[in-house]
Parts: sequence; C-alpha cells; structure tokens
Amino acid sequence: MQEEMIPIVMFVAMAFVFIVFFYLKFRARLETQQTIRIALEKGTELSPEFMKQIGEPEPPKDRDLRRGMIWIAIGLGFVLLALGIREDDATGPMLGTASFPTLIGIAYLIMWRYGARK
Repeated sequence: MQEEMIPIVMFVAMAFVFIVFFYLKFRARLETQQTIRIALEKGTELSPEFMKQIGEPEPPKDRDLRRGMIWIAIGLGFVLLALGIREDDATGPMLGTASFPTLIGIAYLIMWRYGARK
C-alpha cells in the first residue's frame, strides 16, 4: 500500500503547485484590474505608456541567458549523479538523461547570443 501512494502523492503535489501558481497569477491580474478601475472612477487619466507597461511587462534582456544557465546546471547535476552512482547499468541512462536539459540550455544560450535584442 505504501509503495502505491508514492506516485499518487507526487502527482497530487505537482497538481497542487500548478493550481497555486495559476491562482496567484489570476489574483495579481484581478488586483491590477481593480486598481485601474478605481483610478478611472476617480477621474485619473491613464497614459498609453502606463497601460502598455501594466498590460505587457517587458521581459528582461538576459532572460534567455538565465534560463540557459539553469538548464545547463540541471544537466550537470544529472552528470554528477551519474558519476556518483558508479554502476554501469545506471551511468549510461543518466548521461542520456543529462543530455536533454544540457541541450535545452545550450539552445537558450544560442538564442541569447544571436537573438534579436530590443
């Protein structure tokens, strides 16, 4: 019975994290809309620049660099785990698993280097 609960708890925890994330995002948008509504009711005129800033915040210029470094660090963590296990049956699959986040990180670094910058 205990072994069966492990994957169930894992998936329930993942669902809980996603639900909390989307709920908090919803609440932030709701509060922003209420703030704009109150400002308009008081007669304050909102500039187009302000509305653009609230509606679509500009992403940081080094966002791809950060994501690339994080994915490469995750891949290196898998490599270190594979080397720490020291079993021939586990080293190959772990190194294969490490290649996916590492390649995603390299792709982000390429996008950061050669992507269009505003």
